[in-house]
Amino acid sequence: MENTITQQYIDKDLVIIGGGPAGLAAAAAAKENGIDDIVILERDKYAGGVLRQCIHDGFGLKIFGERLTGPEYAARYEEKIRELNIELKLNSFVLNVTPDKIVQALSPEGMLFYRAKAVILAMGCRERTRASIMLPGTRPAGVYTAGLVQRLINIDGYVPGKEAVILGSGDIGLIMARRLTLEGVNVKAVYELMSYSSGLKRNIVQCLDDYNIPLYLNHTVIEIHGRNRIEGVTVAKVDEKKQPIPGTEEFVKCDLLVLSVGLIPENELSKSAGAALNKVTGGLFVDDNMSTNKEGIFACGNVVHVHDLVDYVTLESVNAGKCAAEYIKNGSANGDIINVVPENGVRYVVPNTVHRDSQKDSVNFMFRTGNVYRDAKIAVYDGDRLIKSIKKKILTPGEMETVKLTADEIKSVKGEIHIGVEA
Repeated sequence: MENTITQQYIDKDLVIIGGGPAGLAAAAAAKENGIDDIVILERDKYAGGVLRQCIHDGFGLKIFGERLTGPEYAARYEEKIRELNIELKLNSFVLNVTPDKIVQALSPEGMLFYRAKAVILAMGCRERTRASIMLPGTRPAGVYTAGLVQRLINIDGYVPGKEAVILGSGDIGLIMARRLTLEGVNVKAVYELMSYSSGLKRNIVQCLDDYNIPLYLNHTVIEIHGRNRIEGVTVAKVDEKKQPIPGTEEFVKCDLLVLSVGLIPENELSKSAGAALNKVTGGLFVDDNMSTNKEGIFACGNVVHVHDLVDYVTLESVNAGKCAAEYIKNGSANGDIINVVPENGVRYVVPNTVHRDSQKDSVNFMFRTGNVYRDAKIAVYDGDRLIKSIKKKILTPGEMETVKLTADEIKSVKGEIHIGVEA
């Protein structure tokens, strides 16, 4: 006689995967828009995501009009979640999400299966590692990603070296150049493969220039030296094809190599749900409601595209929470869809599509350029018709740009929305 096991489902209106700034803001917005039966599933032992280890200030200027540290920013949303009485389950690792919105999670209570009316994906992003950039050389101790060094110092109170080299000029790497210096570490230099920094200009000034830390563009690490512990690296200048130029090699002594070479949206669960991904960003395709191509599955934050400011994550996530609430109450939004096409120096645009008859007063389009442009324009076209043109003194890949179209401007589009750079 066969034994049959009946799966016990926990029915929820909304399941949010990720308790970082995106998930918390989306949950609060959904609750404030009439959805009560919500659960946030967070794999870590605390909510707030990476903000918990970002003890520098500069967060919250757009949302709160104040300069907050990462923990302060996270605490405000944690308090809001408590005030709204939203269920937050920590130490809960989501294993799978199905296209029909079944969420499987391993928690301290055991294996849980949620059956949701809507799901919001808010898993954030992870750092690129040495393996992902195929960095040659031996495999000694002392090679860390910037985020891990940040956690070691700010959370665990451990400084992992005395002489450091930083590869890559992403924002976390720039911030850690300053943080390491303040902890007494001799930061030799920051080396960047590209001809421009991938971080914010303010971080270059405040974290490098103010501490006399040199930034070498068009340079990379070509070899790591050391057996048990890193003893140094060989760096070289690269040509226009990003290949090392013979004769430019230089040995730099160090016992710590910090990698700040990019972030990747955390989308393994998105794939299991069948949601479409953008090959350029590695993030999810979404419309102006932050809805994926799978009905009832929404996404927000760094799982869609890597943001430069947490305030933008919050604004995007509030939209996702509102729209998920509307879907739960009234079903999916129908109507004509307009494609949004990046071109002429724009790498990608979010959202990827927009509803012609959107109920919003306006839609913000976020994007990044693929190069540095000075005295240029952001141009928005419908075919040959210019919808909007915005002058910019400088456009860089490290700074996320936005352009706003009103509901009337969107309704007037006959074909597709094209967003590009006119130099």
